[in-house]
Amino acid sequence: MEKEDSGHEPKIPAGGWGSLKEVGGILLEEKVPPQRAALLLKQNKPDGYACVSCAWAKPAHPHPAEFCESGAKATAWEVTSKHIGKDFFDKHTVRDLERWHDHDLEAAGRITVPLRYDAASDRYLEIGWDQAFSEIGAHLRKLDPKSVVFYSSGRASLETSYMYQLLARMYGNNNLPDSSNMCHESTSVALPKSIGVPIGTVVLDDFEKTDCIVFFGQNVGVNSPRMLHQLQEARKRGVPIITFNPLRERGLVSFTNPQSPLEMLSGAETPISTRYHQLKAGGDTAALMGLCKAVLEEEDAAQKRGDPPAVDTAFIAEHTQGFGPFVDKVRATTWSEIEQEAGLDRADIRDAARVYMASNAVIGVFGMGLTQHRNGVQNIQMLVNLLLLRGNIGKPGAGICPVRGHSNVQGQRTVGITEKPELAPLDKLKELYGFEPPREKGLNTVEACEGIQGGKVKALVSLGGNLVRAVPDHGAMEAAWRALPLTVQISTKLNRSHLVHGQAAYILPCLGRIEKDVQGGVEQAVSVEDSTGCMHGSKGMAEPAASTLLSEPAIVAGLAKALLDPNPKVDWDAWVADYSKIRDAIAETYPDIFHDFNARMWTPGGFRKPVAAAHREWKTPTGKANFTVPDSLTVDPDMKERAGTLRLFTVRSDGQFNTTIYSLDDRFRGVSGDRMVIFMSKADMDARGLQDGARVSALTATDDGVERRVDGLKVMEYPVPPGCIAGYYPECNPLLPLWHYAKESYVPAAKSIAVRIEAMQ
Repeated sequence: MEKEDSGHEPKIPAGGWGSLKEVGGILLEEKVPPQRAALLLKQNKPDGYACVSCAWAKPAHPHPAEFCESGAKATAWEVTSKHIGKDFFDKHTVRDLERWHDHDLEAAGRITVPLRYDAASDRYLEIGWDQAFSEIGAHLRKLDPKSVVFYSSGRASLETSYMYQLLARMYGNNNLPDSSNMCHESTSVALPKSIGVPIGTVVLDDFEKTDCIVFFGQNVGVNSPRMLHQLQEARKRGVPIITFNPLRERGLVSFTNPQSPLEMLSGAETPISTRYHQLKAGGDTAALMGLCKAVLEEEDAAQKRGDPPAVDTAFIAEHTQGFGPFVDKVRATTWSEIEQEAGLDRADIRDAARVYMASNAVIGVFGMGLTQHRNGVQNIQMLVNLLLLRGNIGKPGAGICPVRGHSNVQGQRTVGITEKPELAPLDKLKELYGFEPPREKGLNTVEACEGIQGGKVKALVSLGGNLVRAVPDHGAMEAAWRALPLTVQISTKLNRSHLVHGQAAYILPCLGRIEKDVQGGVEQAVSVEDSTGCMHGSKGMAEPAASTLLSEPAIVAGLAKALLDPNPKVDWDAWVADYSKIRDAIAETYPDIFHDFNARMWTPGGFRKPVAAAHREWKTPTGKANFTVPDSLTVDPDMKERAGTLRLFTVRSDGQFNTTIYSLDDRFRGVSGDRMVIFMSKADMDARGLQDGARVSALTATDDGVERRVDGLKVMEYPVPPGCIAGYYPECNPLLPLWHYAKESYVPAAKSIAVRIEAMQ
């Protein structure tokens, strides 16, 4: 049973009629005709297209409707009947458009012609493709390659991503930051050190074999709703699900399956979490330390009783290193420290540990609630520590499961989108294409922003995304962005990054993944990688928004031919004419992963890349899985919280995906028509004399001499842990200092920002 209502928190299940209403609403809003709406039945199917929203795994035997509310919104957003052409910018200057809300910008429709900014009229004007490529190439040829950044969002296909990284490296840099830098780079840093692979060890089949699932900081109902099918099936088998999260997210509380007529008619709900612990934002390391401490306490008691051990001693002895120092650290950490930092009672932590110890195969699921912290890398390593204690990595039904956000962000890294030269096959690229790849480390996203602020970065080419809106320190970054000599955006829809542009600016509109991509009279297909490391083919099925659009591979090839000297070993035109040749190149570059790529890309459920840790092979320097000793339980030792400050963590609504805002409503949190909201507990409101609905300003509590503030936020009473508040991303980005990022991974620490709240007059 749920507790009584607290503030505005609704008591509704994820899915159900609310989900169907949302899907129907956006199809109508985007004027998607019935024949295009029918495309949804091909979404995430082995013979269809991969969703352009989340990266959750695609089953070999899909449901009749293998799409969720978020995926349906993304599809409707892409195949909308609303278009932007030359006449749109005849009516609107860029300054006028800057006053528009982010939702309204994207809702204007698909961009259909290439555009160049004209300073004299403050408008984007249509330009021919050849001229655009020629001018951009001429700009870039004049610059030092080290001063140019090639950013990519997580939507581009494996084929496009491979071409893009090759373009950057042949030009002369490893400046290939991507959206992983903003979210799961902490995972990519933590897991190789702990278990020797940069991705999770779990596949869909493991959810059918598990007997316990533990969640940390992942909002399944908004960010990966198709996963609810696996969770519902697990709960029907009696599998306990233990959740640690600052907010009670509806998808982790209960679910009504829209594909079940019985549930829809009866209103039946499946409770998802059997135990739900609202820890403090950033209290994850402490909570995990408590779970480990409870396990080791039981191990001590079992030894005294002569009972079987509570830890998997055989696994630890054979497969791990560092157990002794880790145990010493756990024993030296007091329960009072754990309770203080986690915001949880030791009795609740011990209760969760008892469930964990009673289970033979446990999956640990996490999202950005772990990664986007100053100690984000440590958070993930602590979850690995917990799993290692009982051998819960490398056996059926068990493992670690990072849930990636964007639809191919993991795949881009697999085929070379990385600023870290040691992670790219530079020697192989040299062998295949006859050039000397740059060996210097490139810029990640935070470093690219620092370079833009400092004037060292002179040009930004962006393959998708809305980077201006996504980055921290939004207020300071906007001014720096406008000073860039050149910005190039490869896009489908209008967004803030087109309006906050460089002195020379181009918008290159591309086909969406859902649209038919015909090259030389032949329909092409692309491929993506899901969160579990499985590769899938994807075939566009909708008619293109306009005949003037080019595919992403064609745009990358156009830029490459305009920028680079001819290379007899790289035939960009041949690759664009036949994407299978790009896949052949990928297979030649990465034979262990992509051998027989073209033959395997339509495998139902995808083909998986090798994940050694899933088979208890540890590609670490020690040759073992490594227990890691945490430095501190403190969420952020560098941003001191003072009396009266609150810990802000950012969240997404059910009406958005990343920076794309589908609607101003959030039905799961009782918000309607307004995203300028701060969720606050009744106790924290009373302590500040605030009434529900009061308008306030939030100011970052730092001593770096920079004022960061967001005005006009509406206070909403909500069950948030004391001392913590929540606000929407990206609206709260101006409060996040650029220097406030995860140690080692540079992921912006958006889940814990010290702020002050002031009432507005």
